[in-house]
Amino acid sequence: MTLSPIRKVYQGVADRRQMFRMFDRHAQRPNRWQDDAGALYTGEWFAISERDHDHMFEILPPLWMREGMFALREFLTGSVTSVFFALTIDAQLRHYHGYCDLSDRGSYKRMRDAIVERESRPVRAMTRQERLDHIWSSTHDDFRGYASEGWAEADRGARTVFVYCGRRGSALKLLDRLTDAEVSAKLPVHLRYLPDAIAA
Repeated sequence: MTLSPIRKVYQGVADRRQMFRMFDRHAQRPNRWQDDAGALYTGEWFAISERDHDHMFEILPPLWMREGMFALREFLTGSVTSVFFALTIDAQLRHYHGYCDLSDRGSYKRMRDAIVERESRPVRAMTRQERLDHIWSSTHDDFRGYASEGWAEADRGARTVFVYCGRRGSALKLLDRLTDAEVSAKLPVHLRYLPDAIAA
């Protein structure tokens, strides 16, 4: 499973519990200790509170600071680390966390620009990928996982979630293959009827 473009992975502002959970939202992946998961994390971002932004700043001295952003000294994997942003968007100060690969010198600037562009849209909308990422981020670990030996070889390593199938009970399905109705059913009510956004 390879992701990597810059992408919003949670709708709304994550609370502290959710923030720490999403710091390692791919923890269940197969071969966790045997592969470089940089591509899974690089480019992921989500909104956090000002309080949590400031809390993370106080944990350790940052690796570096730029205007409106700082990077954590501890790396998640390889050259990928957390970058925290304080950005003024539509005259309001907002806070974000994102994973940037610091071996790519402009990664944090591109992420900052992508966040500003995404959060400046006049109408709230979500792409299908944002809907799927929100489902993945908000689903409890007991109800999500990764396709393993019982799946077709081409599907192994892909993300899976349990879906309610009426009288047949629940079934494990590939996240990327959920129908529009299944996606809608798994989203919270306030996100179900947002218009579709065109992927950038």
